[in-house]
Amino acid sequence: MISRDVVDEILDRTNIEDLVSGYVSLKRAGSNLKGLCPFHSEKSPSFTVYPRDNSFYCFGCGIGGNAITFVRQIEHMDYPDAVVYLGKRAGITVVKDAADDAYNAKKIDKSRFYKMNVDAAKYFHSCLFAKDPAAQNALRYFTEARGLSIATIRHFGLGFAPDSFDAFGNHMRSLGYSYDELVEGFLCGKSERGKYYDAFRNRVMFPIIDVSGNVIAFGGRVMDDSKPKYKNSSDTPVFKKLRNLFALNYARHTCSENLILCEGYMDVIALHAAGFTNAVATLGTAITSDQARLMSRYTKRVIITYDADEAGQKAAVRAMGMLSEVGLEVSVLKIPDAKDPDEFIKKFGKDKFRLLIENSRSKFEYNMERILSKYNLDAQQERINALKELVEFISTFYSEVERDVYIQAVSKQLNIPFAALKNDVSSQVKKRQRRFLKEENQKAIRQTQGFSDKVNPDFAKAPSVAKNEETVIGLLSLFENHQKKVFEGKLLTENDFYTDLNRRIFIYLRDCYESGIAPNLDENFSTEEVGRVTKMKLARMDLTENGDAVLEEAIASLKSSMQKKSAEGTSTMDALTSLIERMRNSTDN
Repeated sequence: MISRDVVDEILDRTNIEDLVSGYVSLKRAGSNLKGLCPFHSEKSPSFTVYPRDNSFYCFGCGIGGNAITFVRQIEHMDYPDAVVYLGKRAGITVVKDAADDAYNAKKIDKSRFYKMNVDAAKYFHSCLFAKDPAAQNALRYFTEARGLSIATIRHFGLGFAPDSFDAFGNHMRSLGYSYDELVEGFLCGKSERGKYYDAFRNRVMFPIIDVSGNVIAFGGRVMDDSKPKYKNSSDTPVFKKLRNLFALNYARHTCSENLILCEGYMDVIALHAAGFTNAVATLGTAITSDQARLMSRYTKRVIITYDADEAGQKAAVRAMGMLSEVGLEVSVLKIPDAKDPDEFIKKFGKDKFRLLIENSRSKFEYNMERILSKYNLDAQQERINALKELVEFISTFYSEVERDVYIQAVSKQLNIPFAALKNDVSSQVKKRQRRFLKEENQKAIRQTQGFSDKVNPDFAKAPSVAKNEETVIGLLSLFENHQKKVFEGKLLTENDFYTDLNRRIFIYLRDCYESGIAPNLDENFSTEEVGRVTKMKLARMDLTENGDAVLEEAIASLKSSMQKKSAEGTSTMDALTSLIERMRNSTDN
């Protein structure tokens, strides 16, 4: 759809190391580079970049491919959008042909949804400054109840949704948007009777903007104590709430050293207004692994400033785990005499808040205080229970040096011998390691047998056949001379493949060869499927012998295993037919 010559030129101009290092901290490992995978949470690096052929692969989650695959996955883009993105980066203008226009006609027009959201944001913003009493009440909520300046209101594009059943919908319809578009963009709803209505009514509005400057969603808040307090956009064609953060479009410019994670929109806005422009918030949900990885792209330390109530503290513990898993340093802000940052700044000012930030507690300090506060340390059994919980917590830290520092702190706090605590922690670490190894072994067995294979679900039905298929596809993907031998000699057909995925890949490679074009997996397969092909190629690249003899042996093994599988299927069917026949005869008698 996009000219293959253009795609090839973009890939030639894109250095995979430069591209990936913008998202992942890479370290040299021989001729390759390694880092923590940006697509799943891990503590030891399993993500590898191969400069020799401009590719990457994660041995932990199986995502792999070239620069286009990487952008598709990291930026959640379709193939054409990823090519355009890389083209701009490489200084190449991508001209789409008629076939590409036909492709996009079948897909969601994201640019139209972005424009629709901008028009919605303009409408809500203008309603905030209307002369009617409801709008003036909304403006007073921001300026008087929340203490925001007009400049801050305009900076964040804040607005107001009138208390009307259809005022917003009628306005958007006058701009040419259909109700179907408005419903899909979560700006309108549709009743069981088929009536359309405005999704946000009588709420102050917070536009959510992505790091590229696109308005992607909205949050709406009531101005009193009615429920629900917040209403947030559901997922739409341009918005996934679990993958975005409020105000990251601003914070990303000033958060390289640390980022402040808040609970709500107003906390973030209050902090930005006070000069703490490195503050963000999740979008009405608990923090997710996607959001944690997103933060790790922009900062190395996160300061959690959740509310001081029980729910806020539980959320902070969960957030610490998520953020630590992606390699971020985490600390927690204790906010005295206020329920949240917004209230604290109003009471005590921004300078006092800056001191809180500078003295925020580490993950260990926060959790030690939290655990000790749960128990009566004067009671013997409760003291023992507190120690058990602290030992369990300390054992979760990877570094032995770090563990020793924390053991020393507990030893001093509770007057317990260091050696005794260290023995208990070491014992707990060994238990964790045994548990981890057992789980990894079980995982490896399941993966070997294909039981947990979501990319190729047919693998588990015939593991030996699937393994032989992967050997053949790895060889065909790497070596043109093998393609010539197999495709021109008709040594294999699609009927020699059992699994649907590998059959589709074989057919695609054959069609490309016969058409005289180079394969472009990203255009025709999902990122997970591209990753699987990358894994097949890597398995052969690491071997010194990949000649004709290896190919012939692989083809023979594939055909042999396929014949055995077919025979098993036939014998099973014969046995079932025989059983049915015997049951019929028994009934007749």
